[in-house]
Amino acid sequence: MTKEQERARARRRHEEAEKKQKAPVSESTRDKQVFGVILAILLIVAAVIVVPKVLPSNDTAEPAAGSQTSIATPEAGSTPSAGLASGQKLAAGCTTPPAAQTSPKQFSKVPDKATAAGKTFTATVKTTCGDIVFELDGAKAPQTVASFISLAKEGYWAPSPCHRVTSEGIFVLQCGDPTGTGQGGPGYTFGIENAPKDGSYPAGSLAMARTQDPNSNGGQFFITYKDSKLPTEGGGYSIFGKVTKGLDIVTKIAANKAVGASPSDGTPVSPISILSVSVTEKKA
Repeated sequence: MTKEQERARARRRHEEAEKKQKAPVSESTRDKQVFGVILAILLIVAAVIVVPKVLPSNDTAEPAAGSQTSIATPEAGSTPSAGLASGQKLAAGCTTPPAAQTSPKQFSKVPDKATAAGKTFTATVKTTCGDIVFELDGAKAPQTVASFISLAKEGYWAPSPCHRVTSEGIFVLQCGDPTGTGQGGPGYTFGIENAPKDGSYPAGSLAMARTQDPNSNGGQFFITYKDSKLPTEGGGYSIFGKVTKGLDIVTKIAANKAVGASPSDGTPVSPISILSVSVTEKKA
C-alpha cells in the first residue's frame, strides 16, 4: 500500500469517527436520560420537604415572666376547673373551690419598696377553708411586702388555688399562682431579701417561692406548717412574714397529702383556694 493510500484510509477512519460522535441520541436513550433527570428532581424536592420534619427542632418553650418552680421542681398540671379534680376530697370545714384564673392580671413595674419599708402589716387571707392571717415584716423584706400589698389591692389572687403541698423532707403549702399550674406570675420579678443563711424556716414562716434564678420572686409564696430546712444554694428563700392565725388550716390540708403517684409532693388531696386578700398597716 502506497503512502497516498494509507493517508486516504486514515482520513476515512477519522471521518467515520466524527460521524459517530455527532450522531443523534436514540429515542430510547433520550427517554432514559429525561427520566433520570425527572427522578433526580423529584428526589431533591422530597428531601427538601421531608428533612425539616425529621430533624429535631432547636426551639425551646420560654417560661412566662415570673414563672416559679420553687424549692424543688413541681409537677405542673393543667389549670383546675371549678369543683374537685380526680382523687381530691374536701377537708372538714372547707367549701368547693372556684375555677382557677385563665388570664391573671399582669403588671410591668415592680412596686416601690418604700411603701412598705420600716412598717408592719396584717394580711387577712380568706380561703375556702377559713381565714389565715399573716403578719408582714416590711422592715426586713420591704420589696417583698410592697409587692404582696400591691397584688392584694389589685385583687390578683381572687381566686387563686394553693397548688402544691409537701410532706417529706420539707413541710410547705405553696400558693399564689392564680392559674394553679405552678408556672404563673404577675409579670414582674425581683430579688431575694431576708433569707436565712442556715436554711432554717420555723413553722409558720411565710416565704417567697422562686426558680433557680435568685431574681425570680414574683407572686408565689409558701407557708411552712412544720420546722423545715431548705436549700441555701442560690441565696435561699425570702422570709417576709409569719402566720399569726390559721396555721391549723394549713396543717389540716397537708395531713391529707397530695394526689397522684407522689403523695409527699404535689397537688393537695384536699383543695384550698384563696378568695381574697386584705391588708392593713399595724400602728405602733
